[in-house]
Amino acid sequence: MPVIRDRIASQPASHWLSNFNQSTIRSEVSGYVGAANAAGQIPVLTVYGITNRDCGGASSGGAPDLTQYQTWISNLAGGLGNRTVVIILEPDSIALQTCLSSGDLAARNQALHTAVRTLKSGNPNSKIYLDAGHSTWNSAAEQARRLIAAGIADADGFYTNVSNFNPTSGEASYGRSIISSLSAQGVSGKRQVIDTSRNGGASGDWCGDDNTDRRIGRYPTVATGDDNIDGYLWVKPPGEADGCRYAAGSFQPDLAYSLASSATNPPSPSPSNPSSSPSSSPSTSPSSSPSTSPSASQPTGACSATFRVTGSWQGGFQGEVTVTAGAAALSGWSVSWPLSAGQTVTQAWNGTLSATGSTVTVRNVSWNGALAPRATAQFGFLANGAASTPTLTCAAA
Repeated sequence: MPVIRDRIASQPASHWLSNFNQSTIRSEVSGYVGAANAAGQIPVLTVYGITNRDCGGASSGGAPDLTQYQTWISNLAGGLGNRTVVIILEPDSIALQTCLSSGDLAARNQALHTAVRTLKSGNPNSKIYLDAGHSTWNSAAEQARRLIAAGIADADGFYTNVSNFNPTSGEASYGRSIISSLSAQGVSGKRQVIDTSRNGGASGDWCGDDNTDRRIGRYPTVATGDDNIDGYLWVKPPGEADGCRYAAGSFQPDLAYSLASSATNPPSPSPSNPSSSPSSSPSTSPSSSPSTSPSASQPTGACSATFRVTGSWQGGFQGEVTVTAGAAALSGWSVSWPLSAGQTVTQAWNGTLSATGSTVTVRNVSWNGALAPRATAQFGFLANGAASTPTLTCAAA
């Protein structure tokens, strides 16, 4: 269905690890991470296997006990490789504690803290975020206390809104309050991720199966413009059921269509709409002072392309390319350029990225390939290495 394809399937969503299987978890993770690395993308994994998951609710399951859980985490950590991986650790495990005795709660906190350390040991470049519920659940002060008890001091931050549809503005405000409370309790430097996969409409019934105003929210991006927020990500894949009308975790096309039908196509230009996941350094935001000096156009007759740096940080940069049709309309386009020494392009948005040797090519996606004469389209990319002005070659596809 074009609506689902263009507005949901075209976007990155987290890969969930929710089946407790000791014998296959390492190979599952290694295969997924390896494929992402080979494609120049950075994987986002949601780890969902804690004992007494969802307090026995619609998403119950997980490890039979916490000893086996730690073995599962160790096996999982063994498949993470050594490049950046973003880990959303155990949704609802900290915000939802009503079913736990004081002893069980202490054991869970210890298990989460140990999991953070184990995952970091398996891959020091992993970026790990802990559960902070959402803005209409626990108070910020209470949630901060719980995060500290679960070991956020050793993690990179926390995530919110996986279990609800609250507006991004409210979640950002809630996150600032949590960060303030953490700091007051001696834990600083932590940042937030907000799940925007389903929060574009009015908040309603917590269960997405029955929510009467279902809409996808902001498209995935790491260019949040907020120093406290590492990314707006799609953690809960749009179209997956919550367990009210349909089995929890099952993909339902009618839910996906209801989320996407009233949404716009992914923006072009986009401030940052990663094609797979956040930047290789989510805890270090791109510079908020982008370059305003585009490169010289490299016309081929059918189209031309210009480049500008839109953000930079230690070891990498973010670029934006504007494609302009020539005197005739285009049905598709591609832009190629040679990389400078030490550069690699890790991901692109509003275009499909490929690489041959030291040359990268970005081709249009389904919704931005057709251009009227002199019309424009834009795509962006993230790269490792020092920023430089590339020699762009634009061609009709």
